[in-house]
Order: sequence, then structure tokens, then C-alpha cells
Amino acid sequence: MDTPEHAAALGALRTALGDALSVDQIDLAPLTADKSGHDSHSLPLALVTARSIADVQATMRIATEFQLPVVPRGAGTGLAGGAVASAGQLVLSTLAMNRILEVSVADELAVVEPGIINADLNAELAALGLWFVPDPASKAISTVGGNIATNAGGLLCAKYGVTREAVLGLKLVLADGRMLHLGHRSVKGVTGLDLTALVIGSEGTLGVIVEATVKLRPLRTGAVATIAAYFPDVTTAASASAAITAAAIRPAAMELLDSRSLHSIDRFLGVNLAGRGETLLLVQTDGAASEAEAASALRIITGLGGDADITHDAAAGEELFAIRRAFHPALEAEGSVLIEDIAVPRSALPAMFAAIVEIEERYGIPIPTVAHAGDGNLHPNFVYTPGPAGEVPEIIWRAADDMFRVALALGGTLSGEHGIGILKRRWLADELGADQVALQDQIRAVFDPLGILNPGKG
Repeated sequence: MDTPEHAAALGALRTALGDALSVDQIDLAPLTADKSGHDSHSLPLALVTARSIADVQATMRIATEFQLPVVPRGAGTGLAGGAVASAGQLVLSTLAMNRILEVSVADELAVVEPGIINADLNAELAALGLWFVPDPASKAISTVGGNIATNAGGLLCAKYGVTREAVLGLKLVLADGRMLHLGHRSVKGVTGLDLTALVIGSEGTLGVIVEATVKLRPLRTGAVATIAAYFPDVTTAASASAAITAAAIRPAAMELLDSRSLHSIDRFLGVNLAGRGETLLLVQTDGAASEAEAASALRIITGLGGDADITHDAAAGEELFAIRRAFHPALEAEGSVLIEDIAVPRSALPAMFAAIVEIEERYGIPIPTVAHAGDGNLHPNFVYTPGPAGEVPEIIWRAADDMFRVALALGGTLSGEHGIGILKRRWLADELGADQVALQDQIRAVFDPLGILNPGKG
């Protein structure tokens, strides 16, 4: 409780929210960090665990009255520092708002609270033969609200789309406590500006998402084919993935793991994937054209020197993709990891991988890299020894700077799906330019005139 103003704000919050407010250090300590590895090392003022829209509105009204910075937070699984809090800030958690409010089979939609875990929602929908498409690698632990706040992608988004394409409408609480009803339940709708799309990916800087109406799809059924292709080097594998998409083949998933990734997974799982080849390309097709698309992809792969196997057994295919999902646990077992996120045009994947290899050699640091090759989204991972206060060493940021600049030069972007958060703000103007950054700041000021929502993020 740093100031009389803070004491007054906490008193007002306690009166309005009761035991939803906590200042216990045990509750506050985890809020200084998220899965990005960034830690503010500075306890926030308090935590509000909202259980209802009314709790969120009351919190924001009081925060506006006392000009108190608010950090919206879900499960804290973000990889860009977007939910990290520090001294003097109030954390507003929607994790306890985790109900499915409605499922309409006829309209193929669900209305959910933001705290529901992605995988939990899909476990409930499966009994109805339906599916919420966004499938980030963190789907077992990340919330739908967090998926929306970062416009999360995942392994299947090359064919089935990112989160923005799966959201029909939102309820959004503004900084002053007012609530907006954005979007609609209909498939189409062009009335007014598309504020729903604007909020998706805004990382909690425009308002607090308290409800979402999301599109559903029928569960994937029918034929599934999965190819595991090994290559002697990553640039050849990347060339194969680019050739597959250039041939108008649309795999449900196409994942590329470089040599360092394979060796890490081998050590973690006790297997010998790298004994077959230095790079692994996984390609999965589904639907009516699955077998024909897989056959065409296989011809491209073998034509470029890939050593490939194909399976039409869905369970066997899932076992292969479990190898990909083991990547991050494998790296975490080896030390501290900065998980990065860039995207380039799919045709530029070979050039981007070649640049990462060159940056590794220039700085003498390992950068294990995997990619959602179907949409050109790469995840270079910097394994490092933390500094005295747990900070990322400066050499890692210099290498990341070089990597970001190559991605932009190739027509790409700083972030394909993780967001900007705290970690990438220093490069924002390099991609957007000063005029666009200024315009975005002006738009934020319309939603949040006092600048209290997730300051310094996004």
C-alpha cells in the first residue's frame, strides 16, 4: 500500500468486491511473470478475481476514479509479457469466469465466459459433434479470452484460420466500466465499423473481454493422412513446405522442426529421430481430398530428397504430432528459453531459416526453431543462461534484433500469433512506422482516455 491514494482505492475495491480482492503476497507473486520468462520482480498492488461481469465493471469504475493502472489477466500463458504486472498496478483476473453459457447446434455457435480453457471447451463440444477451431500449442492451459486477446493461432490455422475468424461477437468492459456489445450472432454483419475485429489481438489495451460468441465447426471426420518426412538440412525442408503450398495443396497442419529441435526432443523423449534425418517436416491432410493431397505432397517431398513415411491411421498421426508438441517441454528441460514468434511469406521460409542459421553462427548461440510451415509462422527459441536478476542477456536481444530485421525485410512481421506485449514494443515502429504507431495510440485513447488499461503493452 504505497500511497494514501492506493489505500483509498483498495478500500473502495474491498467495499465493492469483498473477498474477490486480495493483497496477499502468495496471490500476487505469480503475477509478476508469465510464460514469456519476463519478470517485473515487482509485486502489483492487488489482485481482483472477478466472478461476474458486475465485478469487472465495478473494478474498472473504481480504477478510473483513482486512475489506477489495470492489467487484465487470464491463465498467464502468454509468451510476450502481455499479462505481466508490476508495482502500483491492479491485476484483474477473469480466470474464474469460466462457464459455457450457451451452445447452439443449429447456429453452430457458443457463448462463453473468457476464463474457460480452450481444451475444456472442446471437450464439452465434442459430445455434440462440434469444435472450436483455434488450437494454440497451449490449448490445454490457455483461456479462450486469452486466445482472443492475442489472436492466437496454432497448428491447424493454415487451413482452418486463426482466432479472429472464429469470433462473432464480444462483450467488452471499457476503462470507465461501461459495457459494449460488439458483433452479432449472425454469420454475416457489416453494420458500422468492425470493432469486434479491432478488439481481437489488442492484448487488453482497449477493454476487458467478459463474454464471447464464437463460431463452431463440425468435428473433423473422414480420411486423415500424415506424412513424416526427414531431410538433411532445414533449408531443403523449408523449400519442400513452400513447394507444397505453391502447388495449391492445403494441409490441415504442416510443421517443420530443425536439427536443434530434433536433438532436444530426442534427449527429452529418449528417442533417435535425428538418426533418420537432421530436419523433420510433418504434413497432415484431411477431408474429402485428403488422400489425393497427401499423394501430391509426398511426390514433392521425395522429389526434393526427403525420406518420408505416410500413415492413414488417425491415432498414428496424432502420435507424430505429439513429437511436435514435445518441443517446448524439451527446451524448458534444458534451461531458460526466450520463445520468439515471427512470420514471413511462405515462399520466404527457406531464406528465413538460412538467416537464422547464419545468426546462430555469428553470435555463437543455439536457436532451435520450429515453424507452422503452412502459414510461414516461425518460432525461433533462444536458450540462454539468465543474468544475475534473471534477465535475458543482451547478446540474445542483439541476435533477436537481427532476426526481426531479416523477417521484416522479407515482407514478414514481428509476431504471427504471440502478440507484442512488453517484449517487442521496442521494434513496433520498425514494422508499423511512426505515423501508424501514433494513430494506434490515438485509437487507444478513444477507448481508454486515462491510459490505465495494460499500459506499456501491445
